[in-house]
Amino acid sequence: MREYVWLECTVCGEKNYRVQKETRGANRLDLKKYCRRERKHTSHKESRKK
Repeated sequence: MREYVWLECTVCGEKNYRVQKETRGANRLDLKKYCRRERKHTSHKESRKK
């Protein structure tokens, strides 16, 4: 089963990307992605948007 999660920038806190993730036995995502507010690649962590 898959669900949508948001990737949130760890520097500015902006939610920039929405990705699908496998829910069974998966760890939390932590990826280097481009942040438009910071204008550089930063670490983005998974967050669930309510």
